[in-house]
Amino acid sequence: MEKKFNDIKKAGIAGILGNIFLLVIKASIGIITNSQSMIADSMNSASDILASFMTFIGNKISSEPKDEDHNFGHGKAEYIFSLFISITMILLSLKLLLDSIKSLIQKSHFEFSYMLIIVCIITIITKLTLYIYTKKMFKKYDNILLKSNYKDHKNDCIVTTFTLISILFGLLEIYWIDGIVGIGISIWILITGFGIFFESYNVLMDVSLDEKTKETIMNLVKEHSDIKNCYNLYSTPIGYKYFVVFTIAVDGNMSTYKSHELANHLEKDVEALDKIDKAVVHVHPVDM
Repeated sequence: MEKKFNDIKKAGIAGILGNIFLLVIKASIGIITNSQSMIADSMNSASDILASFMTFIGNKISSEPKDEDHNFGHGKAEYIFSLFISITMILLSLKLLLDSIKSLIQKSHFEFSYMLIIVCIITIITKLTLYIYTKKMFKKYDNILLKSNYKDHKNDCIVTTFTLISILFGLLEIYWIDGIVGIGISIWILITGFGIFFESYNVLMDVSLDEKTKETIMNLVKEHSDIKNCYNLYSTPIGYKYFVVFTIAVDGNMSTYKSHELANHLEKDVEALDKIDKAVVHVHPVDM
C-alpha cells in the first residue's frame, strides 16, 4: 500500500514540474506574439499544475490509515480533490471560451514566430512522456486522480497539436484559425471537466457497484450449493474500492458454526475481487 501512494505521489510531482515548465514557456511566447491559441494552451497548463497539485494533496490524505473517526479510511479524499480539479477546469474553459470568441469577433491576429512551433513540439513531447508514465501508474493502481491526470496529459497532446496547426496557418497569414482553435481548446477542456465532475460526484453520492461486478458476486454465491438464496446486496464506495454487504439464506437445520464458516469463505471470495475492499455476509436460516 505504501508503494502505491509513493508511486502516485511521484506521478503528481512529475506533473507539477512538467506543467510549470510548460506554463512558463507557453505563456511567455503566447503573450509576446499575441497568439490566442497559445495563451489558451498556457492557461490549460496552469489548470494542469493545479490538477497535479490536487493529486499530490489528495493522495496524501487518502493514504492515511483507518481510524476511530474514519472506519473505512480516507479513500474518498481522492474524489473530493478530483471534484475540485473538474470545477477549476470548467471555470477556466468558460473564461478561455469568451476570450477566444472575443478575439475572433475583433479579428485579432498574432505575430508569427518559429518559437511558437518549437514550444508546441516541446509541449507535445513532454506531455506524451507524462501521459505514458501516468497511464502506466493508473493501470497498476486504478486511481481516479491518476485517471484524471493521464486523460489531461492526453488531451494536452491533442490540444497543442491543434495549436500548432493554427500557428502554421499564421505563417500563411490566415489568422482567424487561431481564434477557432482557441474556442476548440476551451470546449475540449469544458467537456473533460464535466466528465471528471460526474465521475467524482457519483462516488461521493455513494453510487452502487456496476452490474458486471454484482453479477460476478452472484456467480460466486452460486458456487456454494448450501446457499439457497441471496438478496439485499448493498454497496458503497470507499475510495476506489467498495464495501459490500448482503444476506444469504441457508437451511435452518444447519449448525451455527457451519453457516458462519460458509459466510466467512464467501466473504474471502468476494474480497478477492479487484473492486472490493470489504465484504460482510449476513446469514438467514430458513425452513426447508
